[in-house]
Amino acid sequence: MENQTTNQILMIRPVRFGFNAQTAVNNAFQIADANQIRVRQSAVEEFDAFVDKLRNAGIDVTVIQDSEEPHTPDSIFPNNWISFHHDGSIIFYPMYAENRRKERKQHVIDTIREKFNILSEKDFGFYEAENHFLEGTGSMVLDRENKIAYACISPRTDAGLLQQWCDATGYRAVIFDAADENGTPVYHTNVLMCVADRFVVICLEAISRPEQREMVINAIGESGKAIIPIRFKQMNHFAGNMLQVHNNTGEKILVMSQQAWNSLPAPQQMLLKSLNKVLYSDLNTIETNGGGSARCMMAEVHIAKR
Repeated sequence: MENQTTNQILMIRPVRFGFNAQTAVNNAFQIADANQIRVRQSAVEEFDAFVDKLRNAGIDVTVIQDSEEPHTPDSIFPNNWISFHHDGSIIFYPMYAENRRKERKQHVIDTIREKFNILSEKDFGFYEAENHFLEGTGSMVLDRENKIAYACISPRTDAGLLQQWCDATGYRAVIFDAADENGTPVYHTNVLMCVADRFVVICLEAISRPEQREMVINAIGESGKAIIPIRFKQMNHFAGNMLQVHNNTGEKILVMSQQAWNSLPAPQQMLLKSLNKVLYSDLNTIETNGGGSARCMMAEVHIAKR
């Protein structure tokens, strides 16, 4: 059985991070700061502080420096274009925004191949030419232990391609529609839910169709995990964008941003602390301009090092 958590994380250190107009067309979380030079500097500072916290907690973080060219403003979110699996496979994904497709840089892929014992590779990237997209563990939130792929359909998550991915990996798809309080489709599943070892944090009110909401609740219940519900306001503060990892002594740690943590009322904070350790970091610049948070920045590596 595949473990839900890993001790190894891949992160891409940004060079020219900034507001990406190509992704903003369907990412309602993005807001452009007027001073993008300051944004670029602040993003690096937030990134480095976050990495330090992860490493100090005993998490093995592989950091690869992004390159100036080609310009990839969202390279800080690698979990969308690559995923790592316990059978030794890596999978590449088709990306909605044309400038995000350039994040699959050769020096990054070469470093990954050199460091980890990769046994096979699958590449779905060619579907970009057909305008079918599936943006990795942004589009899919994986229950790795129970082989379930939760996914809300959006311009970045194609239902047919998701089913192909499940057929290739042995997962079962749980597909639903989700929207924010304004009726705007949620662009990535991982901003509304997080699957951990014993629980699922999820914004159920984003799933407006009762039969789909019931289906998701049942799937989570059958997997043996407890539901910790969050509200729209908390989702908007990235409380759904968490990732559970474990450290070098096997302790489970739930990772999120400072904003996400602050959005949780005291009883939920106490509950989460009773289930695992909690780690959070200030990612406000990255969240505001990039429309993604802590989980998006971490590609979890379920493959042994060479």
